[in-house]
Order: sequence, then structure tokens, then C-alpha cells
Amino acid sequence: MKQEISHYSFYVGTYTDNESEGIYKYILQKDGHLKSLGLAARSENPSFLAMSADKRYLLAVNEISNEDGVGTVESFSITNDSLSFISRSTTGGAHPCFVNLNKSGYVLTANYTGGNVGLLKLNNKGELSDLLDIQQHGGKGTSERQQAPHAHSAWFDTDDTTVISVDLGTNELWFSQLDTIQNKLHPSDPFKLGIAAGAGPRHLVFHPNNKWIYVLNELNSTISLVLKTDRNQYKRGLSFSCLPLAYTKTNTAADIHISSDGNFVYASNRGHNSIAIFRVNSHDGSLNLIAHESTRGIGPRNFSLSPDENYLLVANQHSNNIVSFKRDKTTGLLDYVDQTDAPSPVCILF
Repeated sequence: MKQEISHYSFYVGTYTDNESEGIYKYILQKDGHLKSLGLAARSENPSFLAMSADKRYLLAVNEISNEDGVGTVESFSITNDSLSFISRSTTGGAHPCFVNLNKSGYVLTANYTGGNVGLLKLNNKGELSDLLDIQQHGGKGTSERQQAPHAHSAWFDTDDTTVISVDLGTNELWFSQLDTIQNKLHPSDPFKLGIAAGAGPRHLVFHPNNKWIYVLNELNSTISLVLKTDRNQYKRGLSFSCLPLAYTKTNTAADIHISSDGNFVYASNRGHNSIAIFRVNSHDGSLNLIAHESTRGIGPRNFSLSPDENYLLVANQHSNNIVSFKRDKTTGLLDYVDQTDAPSPVCILF
């Protein structure tokens, strides 16, 4: 008999330039209400978090630039309601804003100011290796924020060895293959895929069918459909706006997630301060914008679906709150449930 889960715990990454001291832990209760468990670990600007496949270790980037012009990534052991520090390594570039790892423990860090992606490895004791390789990006885009490379995220495709790096500055996706013998990232052929001029790609999600990728573009608040061909090549499809037609004020898109059934895509808008809700066309992967839900806060940088996908939680960076919404799995729509205080929250990790 399957045991019913009464609650889920989650961690919150923050910026520590004001009241925050690091990484915090919260509980999402069965009814969608939120409870704070307080500070889990002291850490400097832990702006993005990731967890090992076995759920034993948590990684956090420190979005900083030290005296050597690089940032760091830390590993922690997950023990009860706290995190125990294990190790720290350099990420290969300044201001890392993203970290990811695959089932084998290979770690990718996206260094925004450094304009590059670092490769490391986490061992079975939760210890981070020294930096193994760096993929340095070059080039620029067409807008003011695209005068140099700005790696914003890095992802393992479903085969766990194809790496897709998303660069807001060069306005491109960069493709490489992970060499597990030499511990290197080798450029793929083709190496890059351009996104619409000025779009500013930031994050992405993979559709469960492994044919479609949705790339969230920060600067023009759109989602670009990328199609994977039978020969595992990639081509750009249509783009879809995250904003209402009548909205003309400043906005930057921040985060994107997809439901596990592949039916709904969600994206966060900073400025409009909303979650855009899209229904996925199951035939061609196109998106139909069906609603916007106010985030009840300012600057929704990151959000997450709960493990059972019954709830969606939003981290509003500038209003210092986390908001819980009940999610209708049939319609995709969201209903407000609860909110709680959080200092400069920028990442939610279940």
C-alpha cells in the first residue's frame, strides 16, 4: 500500500546582500500552506540550487566574483532539517547563476559575467572535484545587455552526455558532448543555434516526448520552440509571447517549467509579475497562452512545481515572499492558497 505523503520540504536559495544569511528550508503542507523551518546553511549569495540524484547532497552556486575573478560552488550533506557543509570549488568564471548535475555526478555551472560553463564532478561522499574543464563562449548579440557572453544556464539532455548551454549575451544555445574518459566538454557539430535577435535566452525545459525544447527568452519575454530532428540535430521553430497583447511596460522573463504529462508550460514574468500559463499542442508542440496568474509579489525570479504537481510555488525576489498556488492538472490553472516571508528568495528546490 502506497504511503500518503503529508508534506514536502523544500530549500530556498537567496541573495545575501540584505537580510538573508544563506539557504533556508520550508515545508509545503498537504493543503498547500507553507511553514518556515529557518536557516538551513550559511552561504554567500546561494542564488541557484541543485540536488544529487540520490537526494543525499545539495549544491549551491555562490554568485560572486572573488579576487581571482571567479565564483564558487558548494556542496552540502542533507541531514534532517539542516545542511552540513562538505566542500567548495571554483566554477571557472565570475558570478555563477546556475548549477546542474546528471545521474553520474557531473556538475555544470553557468557563469554569467565570465561568459562560460564550468565542468566539475561530485563523488559519492558529496565532495566536489576541482574544475575539470571550461567551455568559454565568445561573441555578442544586438542589445545593450548582449555586448559580451553571459552564460545563464547549462543542461544535460535526456542522454545525460549532450550538454546545452544557454547564453543570454551571445543570443545562442551552445551544444557539446561530455567526454567521461577525459572529463572534457567537446564542441558538437553544429556547435551553436541562434535565437531570434535580441531575445536573450535564459532557461529551458524538455518536453517528455524528447522532441521539443522550450527556451525562455529573458529580454523579449518569449518562449522559443526548438525541434530535435531524427538525427539528434536541433532547429528553431516558432516563438510565443509570455505577455498580454496590451502590456507595454518593462518586463523580463525569468523561469520556465513544464508539467510531467507535457500538457502545460509555465513561465514567470518580472514586471508584469505573473505566471504565464500555456497549453501545449500535442501535435506540433506549439503553445497557446490561456491565462496569467498574479504572483502576489514583485520580481518572480524562480518558481517550482511540487513533486506531485498539485502546487506551484513562486519566489518573489523583491517583495521577499514565497507564494503557494493550487494547480488544476486538467485545466493547468492556478488558485492562490498561501504565502510566507522569505529574504530575497531567488530559487526553490524540492
